[in-house]
Amino acid sequence: MPKRLLILLVALGWAHEARAGGAADPKQIVDQAVQTEISASRDDHSRWLYYDFDSKPGNTVRQWVAETGSGALHLVLVQKGRTLSPAAQRAQMDQFIADPDERARQRKSGEHDDKQSEDLLRLLPEAFVWSRVSEANGLIRLHFVPDPRFKPPSWEARAFAAMEGDLVVDSRGHRIASLRGRLVRDVRFCGGLCGGLSSGGTFSVARRQTGPGIWQIVETHVHIHGTALLFKNISEDEDEEKTRFRELPGNISLPQAEALLLEQKGVEAETRASR
Repeated sequence: MPKRLLILLVALGWAHEARAGGAADPKQIVDQAVQTEISASRDDHSRWLYYDFDSKPGNTVRQWVAETGSGALHLVLVQKGRTLSPAAQRAQMDQFIADPDERARQRKSGEHDDKQSEDLLRLLPEAFVWSRVSEANGLIRLHFVPDPRFKPPSWEARAFAAMEGDLVVDSRGHRIASLRGRLVRDVRFCGGLCGGLSSGGTFSVARRQTGPGIWQIVETHVHIHGTALLFKNISEDEDEEKTRFRELPGNISLPQAEALLLEQKGVEAETRASR
């Protein structure tokens, strides 16, 4: 049976159960949301312009980002807390447009991140014990705790499965609206010989709908600490916020994206000057 048809049948069955007054099992809600997200992600070929604020220790970045089929072009306004000159901003974009190797590295990194995200997403129904907390305004809040029977297939999965937290699902489209977790126990790799993560670390992700059937991550907060091989510190302290989404033509080129970013910057400057 084709995957999309299977997902549709599951969705119709869930909707019928809801209309009949039954309450879907929490794990079923999570599983359906995961399948919907994976399908939507693979079918999404939209391009977006947005403003990105990313804060890490010693490196604050403010930038506009324009997505194209050849890569995401960044107009970096502030990097490592320092405002870049217009010439430096333009030079960075021109270098990316002219360098196929840099674009290939970005694409490979993006594919790796997407694969890792999908792998962890697939673990949600199986790695945790789920309970229903509340439902209001079309949003279902579910709580999760580690399932002691789960056998993590990777180091990343071990860290992920040691979390406790909450998942909010938009029941109208079976989309994940937010995910928040806290590391409830220390995680040791190779019995501690290869390092580990300290309990108490937190993460949270917030998403919202930016277009018909399109949901984007708009906030990410990660604060996890530990050590890795050779006693190198792991300090994942990052707060990122994405705002002012605007959909772009699907066939936009890199030069067109650069012109759009420069135009956007000019509009911003004129707006500030008129205030």
